[in-house]
Amino acid sequence: MSEIKMGFRWFNSDDNISLQQISQIPQVSQIVSALNLSAGDVWPLDAIKQLKKSINSQGFEFKVVESVNVNDDIKAGLPTRDEYIENYITSLKNLSLAGVEVVCYNFMPVFDWIRTNLRAPSNDGSFSMQFKKSSITSIPTKTLRVGYRNY
Repeated sequence: MSEIKMGFRWFNSDDNISLQQISQIPQVSQIVSALNLSAGDVWPLDAIKQLKKSINSQGFEFKVVESVNVNDDIKAGLPTRDEYIENYITSLKNLSLAGVEVVCYNFMPVFDWIRTNLRAPSNDGSFSMQFKKSSITSIPTKTLRVGYRNY
């Protein structure tokens, strides 16, 4: 049976939390991260290796990515989907060459993910992300590519 390892999501240099700060969390041995690229862009091997080098330099492993965003053209089955599928395959191959073993992904329509509050206070004084359906109407519809469906 494989050993369970504790990982922490880090939004690379855009994150307000540094790798040094994360290193103070007991038991965290892995960083879960991603490149800040548009959905459909190829993840260059050199950029992946640089991210891995940054993570490894602080004593962490980089074996898990979240996420290689899936371009909406693939989700909608548009004629340009084949190009984006090839880009996705190339990105997965580059991640494998860099030693990444797990890629978290989603095929959610319209949004990769959405929260209406990234710093919602909890009862214990901590903060978490939050989603309130009633707040979704405040997002300008011109930012939506496919449209919002009420399920």
